[in-house]
Amino acid sequence: MRMAVVGARGQLGAAVVNECGSAHEVTAFARAALDVTDGNAVASAMNGARPEVIINCAAYNNVDAAEDHPVDALNGNAFAVRSLARAAADHGATLVHYSTDFVFDGTASAPYAEDDQPNPRSVYAASKLLGEWFAADAPRAYVLRVESLFGRAPDGGPAKGSVAAILKTIVAGGEPRVFEDRTVSPTYVVDAARATRRLVEANAPAGLYHCVNSGHCTWLEFARELARQLGVDARLIPVRVADVPLRAKRPQYCALSNEKLASLGIVMPTWQDALARYLEARG
Repeated sequence: MRMAVVGARGQLGAAVVNECGSAHEVTAFARAALDVTDGNAVASAMNGARPEVIINCAAYNNVDAAEDHPVDALNGNAFAVRSLARAAADHGATLVHYSTDFVFDGTASAPYAEDDQPNPRSVYAASKLLGEWFAADAPRAYVLRVESLFGRAPDGGPAKGSVAAILKTIVAGGEPRVFEDRTVSPTYVVDAARATRRLVEANAPAGLYHCVNSGHCTWLEFARELARQLGVDARLIPVRVADVPLRAKRPQYCALSNEKLASLGIVMPTWQDALARYLEARG
């Protein structure tokens, strides 16, 4: 298949290119090469690539800055998706788009399923939910919700995200501050990319899927497991969500159920297994 991967230089985008590149004809668009907020540029790029599948890994991810720059968040997370969906319609292509656990309000006590009602509580979250709706304009679309992404940084650059920050602090002998009351389902980009490929290759039913590693944990539990796998006695500083001033509200309980994905035979490894493979890949 001819695939166009947008946002190909980020952690997830690089993992998707690496996973799909061995079996498919992949055209990778880095942010510097394609501004997804420019609808004309998107149309021109897709006319050149003639994709059968468009995979959108580009996003505006600065959750706190989005509160003060809502237009930037909407352009990157919503209207850009509309342009990609229109391009998919023009070429009869499948669109794969990644969303987030932030579309939920975090008041649940059990992992969210795909049919649970979203209730975004920040500009970033609202922009991502709009992106989900715009993705549905494509003739065939997979919307994959991921969260707490971690993986090797592409091209040797610095890794980003909470996992990378915790790991860096522990390795340096520091004392990371970690939430003891915020629950997540971490997602290894390698596993998300592999699940994406399997969905597309199997021509699975289009729609919304939670694409996270199996299980869930607080950030404190995650950090403890990280330290255990590293074989170090790290000093962790537990903090509570209410005690940390954040510009944008975070969902406090945001574990996602991946049972719908598993029902198709795509069983995601546990987050502990994913963490072990991530650390091994880092050397």
